[in-house]
Amino acid sequence: MPSSLTAALPHLDFVTDADVLASLSHDDAEWAPVGAPAAAVRPRTTEEVQAIVAECAARGIPVVPRGAGTGLSGGANAVDGCLVLDLSKMNRILEIDPENMVAVVQPGVVNDDLKAAVAEHGLWYPPDPASAPWSTIGGNVATNAGGLCCLKYGVTRDYVLGLQAVVGGPAGDYGTAVRLGHRTTKGVAGYDLVGLFVGSEGTLGVVTEITLRLRPARAATPRTVVGAFPSIVAAGDAVAAATRRGLLPTALELLDRACLQAVEDWKHLGLSATAEALLLAQIDTPGAAGDQEAASLAAAFRDAGAEWAEQSTDDFEAEALFAARRLAYPALERLGPVLTEDVCVPRSKVPHMLARIEQIAADHDVSIATIAHAGDGNLHPMIRTPPDDDAARTAAQAAFEEILTEAITHGGTVTGEHGVGLLKRRGMRQEQEPGVLAMQQALKQTLDPLNLFNPGKVTGSPDA
Repeated sequence: MPSSLTAALPHLDFVTDADVLASLSHDDAEWAPVGAPAAAVRPRTTEEVQAIVAECAARGIPVVPRGAGTGLSGGANAVDGCLVLDLSKMNRILEIDPENMVAVVQPGVVNDDLKAAVAEHGLWYPPDPASAPWSTIGGNVATNAGGLCCLKYGVTRDYVLGLQAVVGGPAGDYGTAVRLGHRTTKGVAGYDLVGLFVGSEGTLGVVTEITLRLRPARAATPRTVVGAFPSIVAAGDAVAAATRRGLLPTALELLDRACLQAVEDWKHLGLSATAEALLLAQIDTPGAAGDQEAASLAAAFRDAGAEWAEQSTDDFEAEALFAARRLAYPALERLGPVLTEDVCVPRSKVPHMLARIEQIAADHDVSIATIAHAGDGNLHPMIRTPPDDDAARTAAQAAFEEILTEAITHGGTVTGEHGVGLLKRRGMRQEQEPGVLAMQQALKQTLDPLNLFNPGKVTGSPDA
C-alpha cells in the first residue's frame, strides 16, 4: 500500500496484518479466485468512505467493498493490489420510523439485528437469507438477496426505497456522495437508479446508507407444514402441484436426505433423515383461512406422492427443521470443499431440473446435495468433493457448468440470489444476449470510468 495513502488518511483504521488481511480477502465461495490486496480499511462514516475513494482514485488503487463475507459467488474477493473496504464497522441503525414504517441503516447492520430492532416497534423486515444471523444489509443489497420468505414477500430490492452511495464518473469527482430514491411509498421521478444499484455487487459505487420499507409484524406464529417424499423429484412434483392449485405459502423449502444427515451429525437437533427429501412450508394467513390453506397444502403434498404430510403441532420440531434448512450449507462445508449452485427456473420446471441435477451428478460421478427455495424455483445444488482431490474438482466444475446450461435451456437464470461475482461470469454471458451484455458493460464504464469499484466482477472482462 502506498505510504502516501495512509499518510493522507492517518485517522483511519487500516489493516495490514497478513493473517487478518487474508481473512478479509474473500467471501465463502472457496472455489473462486482470490487476489492479494495491499491493505484493508474499516471506515465508520460516509465521509470517511468519501475520503478513501477519492484518495484511491487519485492513486489508481482498486476498491473492493465487503460486509460480513457470507457471499457464495466471490463477489467480495480481493483483486491484486486493491484496498479492501470493510464496512462491518458501519453498523448503526440510524432511524426507525414506525409511523411511516421505514428504517434507515448503515450497510454493516446484521440482518437479524435489524429484525429484532424493528420488532420492538411492532414492525417486520421480511428478507431473510439463510445467512441472516450473520449477513449484513449492505451485502444483502449488493446481491439482491432473497431468502426463505421471498416466495410471498419478495426479495431485498422490494424493500429498498433509497440509498446513499459514494460514486465517481458523471456524478462528480470520485468520492462524491449521492442520494438515490426516496422514503415515500411511491416515487417514479427519473430512472430507477436504486434498482440498478441493488444487485450490482459493489461495482458502481459504495453504498453507505440504506432506507428500507418495513411491514407490520405478523399477528401469529406461522403454521408449519412438512411433507416427506421417497425421492427429490417427487418433492419437486409437489412444488409444481402447489403452484397449479394457487397456493402461496410464506416459504416452501426443500432439503434432501444428505443435507438433513449432515446437519444432524453436526448439531444433533433430533432430526430424522429417513426420507429422501423433505418439503418445509410456512403459512402465515390468520384464522380459519390459514387452517384451510395448511390443509390444502398438505393434501397437495400427499397427492404428489408424499409418504406423509402433516401440519406440525410441535413448535420445537418446526423450529429445528427450519434451523436445519439454514444450517445445511455450513454443515456440508465442514465435510469438505463445496461448490454451490444458485440456479432459478420457472416453478413448473422444478421437477425436471431436480431430475437433471441427479443425472448430471451420475454422469460426472460427483456427489450433489440439494437445498432449495423450491416454491420460487431457486435451487441450490451443492457439489461436494474430497479435500485435495484435483480430479474430483475438475469433475465438479464440469457438473457446475452443465447445471448452468440446463437452467438456461429451461428458461431459467444462472443466479437467483447469490450474485454473479466471479463464479457465474461465464454463465451470465451464456444466459444474456450480446447486446444486453454490451449495455451492462456500458453502464459500468459510464458510472465508473476508472474501473475503480470491485473490478472484474459481474460482467468482468470480455475474456473472463
